[in-house]
Amino acid sequence: MAQPVALNDAAQAAAARPAPPSREALLPDEVLALYAFTGATLAGLAGGFALMMMLFWGKAPTKLFLAWAALFIGLWFVRIVLARAFRHAYKHGPAMAWARWQLRWNVLTLSSAAAWGLSGWLFYSQAIGIQQTGLILTIYTFCIAVVPVLGNHPRMFVAYVAICFTPLVVRIAMGGDAYSVQLAGMLAVIVSLTTALARNYRHTLQRLLEHKLRADNLAAQLRVEKAAAEAARQEAEVANRAKTQFFTAASHDLRQPLHAMGLFAEALRQRVHEPEVANLVNSINASVDALEGLFSELLDITRIDAGGIDVRPQSFEVEDILRKLRLHFEPTAFEKGLALTLRGGTRVVHADPLLVERILRNLVSNAIRYTNDGGVLVAARARGGKVILQVWDSGLGIREEEQARVFEEFYQVPNTPAVAPHQRKGLGLGLAIVKRLADLMGAPLTLRSRSGHGTVFTLELPTGTRPKPSLSALSSGGVPGLTLAGRSIVVVEDEPAVRAGLEVLLQGWGARVFSFDSMADSVAWADAADRAQIRPDVLIVDYRLESGRNGVEAIAALRARFGAAVPAIVVTGSTMSTLDKEAQDKDFHLLLKPVVPNKLRAMIAFKLGVKPQR
Repeated sequence: MAQPVALNDAAQAAAARPAPPSREALLPDEVLALYAFTGATLAGLAGGFALMMMLFWGKAPTKLFLAWAALFIGLWFVRIVLARAFRHAYKHGPAMAWARWQLRWNVLTLSSAAAWGLSGWLFYSQAIGIQQTGLILTIYTFCIAVVPVLGNHPRMFVAYVAICFTPLVVRIAMGGDAYSVQLAGMLAVIVSLTTALARNYRHTLQRLLEHKLRADNLAAQLRVEKAAAEAARQEAEVANRAKTQFFTAASHDLRQPLHAMGLFAEALRQRVHEPEVANLVNSINASVDALEGLFSELLDITRIDAGGIDVRPQSFEVEDILRKLRLHFEPTAFEKGLALTLRGGTRVVHADPLLVERILRNLVSNAIRYTNDGGVLVAARARGGKVILQVWDSGLGIREEEQARVFEEFYQVPNTPAVAPHQRKGLGLGLAIVKRLADLMGAPLTLRSRSGHGTVFTLELPTGTRPKPSLSALSSGGVPGLTLAGRSIVVVEDEPAVRAGLEVLLQGWGARVFSFDSMADSVAWADAADRAQIRPDVLIVDYRLESGRNGVEAIAALRARFGAAVPAIVVTGSTMSTLDKEAQDKDFHLLLKPVVPNKLRAMIAFKLGVKPQR
C-alpha cells in the first residue's frame, strides 16, 4: 500500500533537515573572531602593564621587575607582529591554514597568561596593602576579560585561568596565617564561579547558534520545497519552542553564579579594607550587572522570535501598571537623586497589560539610566479616542540622525557620554524589544528628542471600558532618620554561597545579621528571641525556599512575631515575575537575581528612608 503523500513529504523534510555545523566549518569564523580582539587585547595589556608599573616600580627588586617587564613587553610586540602577519596572509594568501593560525594565537595567549601568573608568584610577597590588592584584582580582571573571547573554547579558557591565577592563589596560601588561607580560599571560589559562568555562557551561545543556523536553513528550504512547507513550518515552531523552554529553564541556574559572584566581589572589598579598591570592585559588579542584563534581553528577544508571546488584550486602568513601575523603579531613582512622577492613572486602555508593562519598564529603565539631573515622567492622557502613554526624561537626548536606528537590535548610539562613573552603556536590545512588543499589539510607537534636552517616547493605545475600581496606590514613604549602621537584618537564603556572601556584605556595611537557611529555622529563632532586645529593621528572603516554602510565607511568619511594619525584600530569579500584585498587597519590594551589591544597598537604604553613602 502506498504511503500518503503528506507522510512522504514529512519524511523527506525530516531527511533533508540540516545537521549542526561541524567544527571545521566554524573554524574560519572562530579564528577571525579571535584575531578581531587583537586591538582590545593590546590596549588591555598596556593598561595592565601601566598599573603594574605604578604598583611595583621601586617596591619590587629592580632586576627582577625589569626581567618580568622585558618578558611582558616582548610578548606584547610579538602579538603585534602576529596580528600583522595574519592580516597580510588573510588579504593576500591563496589559502589559509586556519588551524595553524589558531595554534599560534593560543600559544601566545597562554604565554601572556604565564606572564601574569609569574607576576603573582614573584611580586605578591614583595608587596603590602594596596599593592597586593591591586595585583589580585588586576590578574582577576584579565581572567574575567577573556570570558567573551574564550568562553566558546572551554579547554583553552580553563588552561588560561589556571596558568594566570593559580600561582597567585598558591603564593597567598603559602603565607600560612589564617587571613592568607581564607583569602586564598575565597579567590579559589571566585575563580570556580567564573569558570562556571564561562561554561554556562558557552552552552547558551552554542544552543542559540545551533537554533539560529537551523532556522536559517529551514527558511531557505521552504523557498524551494513547497511540498514540505507545512511540515518544515511545524518543525521550526517546535525548535523555537524548545529554544524558549531552554532559556526559561536555564534562567535560575545561570543567574545563581552571577548573584554569588557579585556578593563575593563586594565581600573581597570588605575583607581588605582598602578604600582605593572601591572603583575596581564596582567595575566587577557593573560587569555582573551587564551580563545579567544581556541574558534577560536575549531571553526576551528569543521569546518574541519564537512566537512564544500571545497578545491577550483586555481593559484595565493604567494605574495598575503605574503602581508596579513605582514599586520597581522608585529605589533606583531615589539613589540617583531623580524625581519619578507618574500621572494619569485613571485612564483606561484596551491592550495586553503584561506587554504594556514590559514596554514601560524598558522605557523607564532607559530614561533613568541616561538622566543625571531632573527627573522622569510617565503620563497617560486622552487624545482623539485614544490613550497616549508617554515617558519623558530630562537626560542626554538622542541626535536627530540617530533616531531612525535606535530601535534596531544591538544598535548603540555612538559617542554617548558616560552617564555616571559606575554605569555602563546599554546592550542595544532594550528599545528593540520595546518596538517588537508594540508591533505585536499593533500600537504605534514614536519618539521625539533633542540632544542635551531629553527624550519623550509615545505609545498610542485604544481606549477601554472601565473595569471595577482597583486598589489604591501604595505609599512609598520610608522611615526617615534611620541609618544602616548598627541595624538588624534577617536573611533567609537556602543557597550557602549566596547566604555567606550576604552575611559578609551586610556586616561590612555595619549591620547585625541573623541568617538562616530555612523558613523553619528563622521562625524558631523569632519565637525564642527577646523582642525587647531584638527587632529586625529589614527582612531579606529568597523566594524559593526549602520543602516548597517561599519567601512570602517567611515574611508573613516573621511579621507575625515582630510586627507588620517590618520592611521586607524578596529576591527572585524570575524575569517575568508574577509577584508584583502580591508585593503591592503585602508591602514588600522585589529584587531580581543577580543582585548587584550597589542595587541591594540602594534598596535597603530606600526601605529605611535614608540616602546611601557612596
